Amino acid sequence: MIKIGFLGPRGTFSQEALEQYAANKEYTPVDFNSIPDILNGVEKGIVDEAVVPVESSLEGSVNATLDMLSGDGELKIKKEIVINISQNLLVKKGTSKEQIKRIYSHPQPVGQCRQYISRNFPGVEIVLLSSTSASAKEAAKGNFYAAIASLTAAKVYGLEAVEKDIQDVKESVTRFLIVSKNSAAPTGNDKTSIVFSTEDKPGSLYRVLDIFNLWDINMTRIESRPSRLGLGKYIFFVDIQGHMEDEDVRDALTMVKRKTSFLKLLGSYPRFEDYM
Repeated sequence: MIKIGFLGPRGTFSQEALEQYAANKEYTPVDFNSIPDILNGVEKGIVDEAVVPVESSLEGSVNATLDMLSGDGELKIKKEIVINISQNLLVKKGTSKEQIKRIYSHPQPVGQCRQYISRNFPGVEIVLLSSTSASAKEAAKGNFYAAIASLTAAKVYGLEAVEKDIQDVKESVTRFLIVSKNSAAPTGNDKTSIVFSTEDKPGSLYRVLDIFNLWDINMTRIESRPSRLGLGKYIFFVDIQGHMEDEDVRDALTMVKRKTSFLKLLGSYPRFEDYM
């Protein structure tokens, strides 16, 4: 039975992504305290695979994931999962909204539900904790407490949702990556992720990106991150359509390698169709 790591504790959105990915698998879930810990766990063989967040429609990229993937390890992306992020007001069973004196949550959900909180709970104490799961655990301790968290957290800690989908922006999704030591085989509807840096010369980035245009390869995402090698030095994360074993993609990446000072293939994997 495979072991799959996720960002804990139990009841987080990472667990929701894990359950969606592994719905038809036999597996043992293993929770970790941080993204570096999860990915190091795969490197060391503590777990076989890992589920890590990489991009939120509201908050942008998850830098800890990008930084770890761009490092010296040999981990590969084998799949992507996109889940809807639904924030919910959770309470101990029998508690009404009017009884709530304190709301627990992580800073990110509180920010996502700012208008809802202001409208419905003016003057109620907001307590920020390290995770939505920890918030649900606290809310389970009394009849005057609530948590803003996932429905998974409600199941874990025996809470009920007095209101669902309370986030101010309803269309909120997060993209997760499934990471292991192996890439996925071609499916005919794939995506390839790479990270590279260019020489510090005018037009260097344009010359690299133009290669994909010349090979008629669609680029679906590009993002820059500081390389940590000095101020003004960057690395670039790019997603393109196609598998690294496809002839056009393989030839294009060969040319990209010649035009870059650093290139790492992060993996080829099936595109998540529901998000396209």
